[in-house]
Amino acid sequence: MNKVVAFGGGTGMSYLLKGLKQYPFDITAVVSVCDDGGSTGKLREEFDVLAPGDLRKVIESLSDNEGEINKLLNFRFESHGELNNHSLGNLMILAEMMLQGSAQKAIEVLSEILKLKGRVLPFTEDKVTLLGYMEDGSIIEGEHHITESPKKIVGVGYKEIPTINDDLIYEIKNADLIVLSMGSLFTSVIPNLLSTEIRDAIDESHAKIVYCCNLFTQPGETDNFTVSDHIKTLNYYLGDRKVEYVIANDGELDPELAKKYAHEEQKDPIIVDEENIRALGAELFTDDLVYIKEESKSKKDVLRHNYIKLGYLLYTLSLNYEHMLRVRNNKDQK
Repeated sequence: MNKVVAFGGGTGMSYLLKGLKQYPFDITAVVSVCDDGGSTGKLREEFDVLAPGDLRKVIESLSDNEGEINKLLNFRFESHGELNNHSLGNLMILAEMMLQGSAQKAIEVLSEILKLKGRVLPFTEDKVTLLGYMEDGSIIEGEHHITESPKKIVGVGYKEIPTINDDLIYEIKNADLIVLSMGSLFTSVIPNLLSTEIRDAIDESHAKIVYCCNLFTQPGETDNFTVSDHIKTLNYYLGDRKVEYVIANDGELDPELAKKYAHEEQKDPIIVDEENIRALGAELFTDDLVYIKEESKSKKDVLRHNYIKLGYLLYTLSLNYEHMLRVRNNKDQK
């Protein structure tokens, strides 16, 4: 069974993991823990613990009983008291962290209870503060302040030097596939690469390095970015080894939904600039990866990755790169 280590956070990471768990992978999900907004930020501040929010989303995605577990872990209290807007999942992770004395041990206990199809590791056990380096030269502290700022971000770092545990380094060095997930490039994916130890471990591994590109740009982070711009940015934060393979969408987007994303959220479809991608030394694989999902609360349609197709592409790539090339070449000739 091929070992895959996935880096990311948020919704993009959760859809990647939904796809990976459909196939016979030995999965390790590495999660950035610098979120400091909303429910997770309040718990982080009050109890001096790691942010549980992104951990919760990953745990949901890897659960063997995803439907019911999602409802339970995502349940949010509505009240006029202290519990208002806290999710039950965040409180469960908090309770286990306090009982076990560490985030990793807490996750291991919850993994047994929830029957996870993979392992979840926090990027660090330290409570770190993400720094955003903005285009105007200013520095913003805290993930939610960075994402809420109208200024354009050009880079990220940590205020503190994070301590990386030995288990994570071992998993990276022994991986067959390292996947950089869809998600917020500067505030979800790259924060996992801000460690010399992790970059060195990636350099020492024999794993194929794959980037799964987003469907849309993100305001303030990746405005006007093409696929190759995402790769260039990731390569800047990687060590000697760079992105070798990229998976991107070439399916048509629903015109009305695309218009909604452009007007309401200032998000545009990411252009697949094949020549520039190949100039960076990366092999490109595309497919119609669009999935229209109805959000349960708003009852509005949203665009997400088709995680079954995405998982299949990654599984095929992990087994047989030559087969992937044949599929791509056949597609190009049609």
